Amino acid sequence: MVTDDKFLLLSKGELVVTGRLVDASNATLFATLTYEDLSMNAIYKPVAGERPLWDFQEGALANREYAAFLVSEYLGLGLVPLTVLRDGPYGDGMVQEWIDIDESIDLGSFFSTDSSDLRAMAFFDAIINNTDRKIGHLLPTASGELYGCDHGVTFHVEDKLRTVLWQWAGDSLTDAELLLLDNLSTGLDTNLDLSPHLTSLEIAAIKSRVSRLISNSVMPQPNANWPSVPWPAF
Repeated sequence: MVTDDKFLLLSKGELVVTGRLVDASNATLFATLTYEDLSMNAIYKPVAGERPLWDFQEGALANREYAAFLVSEYLGLGLVPLTVLRDGPYGDGMVQEWIDIDESIDLGSFFSTDSSDLRAMAFFDAIINNTDRKIGHLLPTASGELYGCDHGVTFHVEDKLRTVLWQWAGDSLTDAELLLLDNLSTGLDTNLDLSPHLTSLEIAAIKSRVSRLISNSVMPQPNANWPSVPWPAF
């Protein structure tokens, strides 16, 4: 199935909720989508099912999930499953392609390896200021891709990076990573409009983070004033 078909399905398909991920703190619903002769599975997170968070008081988590997808796509990283904002049986929310992970991969060992895909995820998380990169949010597939999920608590204006991917902390950024940051810095001022999904302060903060990453030219270190690893880690 080509991406255009997936986008059509996610955007226009009939969405039927068939289950719920009970371990999630916010309403996270398993759904099927059908459109003409096409079908797929998806995750649906209605805004109405979000629990208020003391440190993310403005905007919906669904908007931050979508903003993370937009940044990943703009950078060409392909780390976030195809994501749209749309209505559903429980109101407006985020709908995201369901990813079948490779069950043969032991995530408890995989997350701490020197995988280039994991480094790309750590680099991406530094940009979006991910406050909750758990082991279970890593989705390696049998065909060799790596995706990440649950990006609702991102883009905070304060430095709150919290992740299990610290194996490159303090390492120099590569020329390719610096080029991506340069491109993103330009894009945030030109053709990557995040204003429908983030506050003006959050947009200013991502611009500042990108500028700081370019200036320092190293992967970030843990913040001594903030827990560096999410709990529970999985």
